[in-house]
Amino acid sequence: METKQSLTYKLGGQLEINRLGYGAMQLTGTGVFGEVADRENAKKVLQSAVASGVNFIDTAEAYGPKLNESLIADALYPYKKDLVIATKGGFNRPGPNQWVPNGRPDYIRENIEGSLQRLKVDTIDLWQLHRFDPAVPVEETLGPVVEAVKAGKIRYVGLSEVNIEQIERAEKVIPIVSVQNLYNLGNRQWEEILDYTAKRNMAFIPWFPLASGPDKLAEKIDRIAAKHGATTSQIALAWLLKRSANILLIPGTKSIDHLEENLQSARIELSEEEFAELSK
Repeated sequence: METKQSLTYKLGGQLEINRLGYGAMQLTGTGVFGEVADRENAKKVLQSAVASGVNFIDTAEAYGPKLNESLIADALYPYKKDLVIATKGGFNRPGPNQWVPNGRPDYIRENIEGSLQRLKVDTIDLWQLHRFDPAVPVEETLGPVVEAVKAGKIRYVGLSEVNIEQIERAEKVIPIVSVQNLYNLGNRQWEEILDYTAKRNMAFIPWFPLASGPDKLAEKIDRIAAKHGATTSQIALAWLLKRSANILLIPGTKSIDHLEENLQSARIELSEEEFAELSK
């Protein structure tokens, strides 16, 4: 008999969160730069997410930059008791669609302090290093993070877009509870990292989770979606939920209807046969 998949996950073994969360990156201007076009709508999307049971929201200092974190506080502060907000640091944003890694300790320290103020929190539940900076040893980059954890300003630490060697190098400096890499039904280049995090009891947070993959998958997905009365995107998310119990999903959207559609994916449990067919 198939066991029912769990829809919750304990981050760091402690914080119980619903595996279908919300990624706030789209609530910014074009190129993830500047203020979101319709701020009132953006606030309503965030409020609807939390009202619908989302208790894990992913943001970053670099989204806007800075404006996305302030928006979350405007929409949701004072926060619901069990709401976990994850943010990231370590990117310069000179302009739209421009992302320049900056792992200098003074910059990381400034990112952390700024995130605390903008999110209106005393402790960041999950702070993630957005990228390793090739110009700065990660041991130096993580120095201010270690200080912030000791000071109670950060609870847990994660990494983004990393390989196994980088995870292990960072872990010599500080415990790592999560990895956020590009991964979806159509792009599985980080398969090995996902399996590694599952073995190590780390959360794996795929970014760009809604991509449903190449055309060769389209016919299969359409057929399975029709059987479940679901959309292609919902099947892409349901596949990720089944793929590994440590996957936390953060699909983003500017639309309340689309938000509700994404959250309904948790109700779809693919059969072993359907999962295997999509995994080929």
